[in-house]
Amino acid sequence: MNVKADANNRTMAWRLIPLVVAAMVSAACGQSPGPQTSGEHGGADPGLAHVHGLGVDPADGTLYAASHHGAFRLPANSQAERVGDRRQDTMGFTVAGARHFLGSGHPDPRDTGQPVHLGLIESTDAGQTWRSLSLAGKADFHALEAEHGLVYGWDSQTRQLMVSADRQNWDRRARLPLADFAVHPAQRDELLATTPQGLARSVDGGRTFTPVQAAPSLMLLDWPAADTLYGVAPDGSVHVSSDGGAGWVRRGQVPGRPQAVAANGINEVYVATETGIHTSSDGGRTFTLRQPVN
Repeated sequence: MNVKADANNRTMAWRLIPLVVAAMVSAACGQSPGPQTSGEHGGADPGLAHVHGLGVDPADGTLYAASHHGAFRLPANSQAERVGDRRQDTMGFTVAGARHFLGSGHPDPRDTGQPVHLGLIESTDAGQTWRSLSLAGKADFHALEAEHGLVYGWDSQTRQLMVSADRQNWDRRARLPLADFAVHPAQRDELLATTPQGLARSVDGGRTFTPVQAAPSLMLLDWPAADTLYGVAPDGSVHVSSDGGAGWVRRGQVPGRPQAVAANGINEVYVATETGIHTSSDGGRTFTLRQPVN
């Protein structure tokens, strides 16, 4: 089934996309050199604010949130817990395996010797510690995916999609503005990206993209199974596709501007907005507040 918005709503949503993408590209890089608040220098902990990424650790099923002020563990029925004492601006957060996370972003303001762009970084202890893998000082990945033995990343500095088989050497592919992208879980060369012009598809590993016709205007994507693809629109509406993005059904709604999405299996969905992290156990039909965001 293919669900289309009416003409007025669709036009308005498409006008919003460039603004949202621009905001995500610029505002998300908030850890550039400049004055910092007293909390960022080691005073009062700023807590969980401005979530950049969500993911579930398969080691124990715990939900994690990567934010402007570090990574947080979100136990069920409990408050968010800071992971370690790092307050780095963690971008492009993705779970690569049990207790194995990848990310990018900007250093803790207290780490004055670090480059402003962290490149690709890795944690093998569920976010307690991080180490640099490649492109330190060069790349700022705002979106990362670990699939099919590869790492796919979109660098906000060059607006280029890049792919690595060894997390050291990178193949530079298409250059395009985007807010998010997802990789087909069964096809390594098929990707979808949310762009200012709408949803776009690549079938050559991200080297070229073509528009997806009649798709809703989406900002965030997650592709947990070949027949289950989630998309979140700028207005917080949650959409689902069972055919790889050709047709969409509008399912549910979250309040506020969306910032991150993650699916754990085909029915469990998490969406972070500017005010909270919301969870659904029925495939995005209904959501409840899991954790308020500062």
